[in-house]
Amino acid sequence: MILAGDIGGTKTNVALLETDGNNIGAIVAQSQFVSAAYDSLDAILREFVAQHGAAVRCASFGVAGPVVDGEVMTPNLKWKVSGKSVAATLGLPSIGLINDLEATAYGINELPPDKIVTLNEGDPEPTAHRALIAAGTGLGMAGLFNDNGRYRPIPSEGGHGELAARNDLEIALLQYLRQKYADTPSQSHVSAERVLSGTGLLNCYTFYRDTGRAAPPAGFDEEVMTAEDAKKGNGAGVVSKAALAQSNDISVQALDLFVNIYGAVAGNLALTFVAKGGFYVGGGIAPKIAEKLQDGVFMKAFTEKGRLSGLAASMPVRVILDDKTALYGAARHALSSL
Repeated sequence: MILAGDIGGTKTNVALLETDGNNIGAIVAQSQFVSAAYDSLDAILREFVAQHGAAVRCASFGVAGPVVDGEVMTPNLKWKVSGKSVAATLGLPSIGLINDLEATAYGINELPPDKIVTLNEGDPEPTAHRALIAAGTGLGMAGLFNDNGRYRPIPSEGGHGELAARNDLEIALLQYLRQKYADTPSQSHVSAERVLSGTGLLNCYTFYRDTGRAAPPAGFDEEVMTAEDAKKGNGAGVVSKAALAQSNDISVQALDLFVNIYGAVAGNLALTFVAKGGFYVGGGIAPKIAEKLQDGVFMKAFTEKGRLSGLAASMPVRVILDDKTALYGAARHALSSL
């Protein structure tokens, strides 16, 4: 049996999967935990193992944060995850500890065709590299190096790089966010994650509201902020649902801005790796707004790359719909370590 985990700033998914020693089988048990309700990954695993006791052969965990010397200080969660500590908790000699986007990258080849939506067919090259971006609680990025037909993930923390503004509206957004975060530990540093995440979509909404560019209808702002406070950060969910239903202009504009910037940042990453082998959009947000991602706004921003617009347009772009992809990838990583 394989024990796999996808550890995010909002939720932690843990699963037991069957294996024949070479292939990943079915998920036989899975639980989701509110990450902030626990003081460590070890505490979650102790609870999970107590509920679903099984002989675990190997284990691996994708964690939202940089893995350094077998440890992760999670940027969106007050945890220090130690590979040695987790191994001891599970009674294993060692476990796999990888970045969550690295886990998602490992999981891509485990997906059936109906769990992927194509935004751009492109002109794929089978021997070329791939890349992956994923907005959720935070923003993750990864490359996939083609090593003689085997894709090896390259983890990164590119989501924490500076946000680049392309026009007057985005310059105004950048100035708004610089002021908003001026008194925080980031000291006016505005990363792409400040826009491309659940909190980021909410930032797009409050930008329109606070600068007078659009006004929420009566009662809507209270609904958004109540969801943000009472439901631990679900204000963005209220905005995205309203935008997809086109029930008010401010939500439509906020989501349009979000997707525009998402496409531009994704295109930058695609050029960085020359992702002619395929570019993938994962994370928790993409499946929820797949309809919006398909309306052309994302791909227009993705391909507007000046002299290399043609190269960007030639890249296949696909959206991952399966929220278990990182679990499958962590399981694949665990199995490959045997």
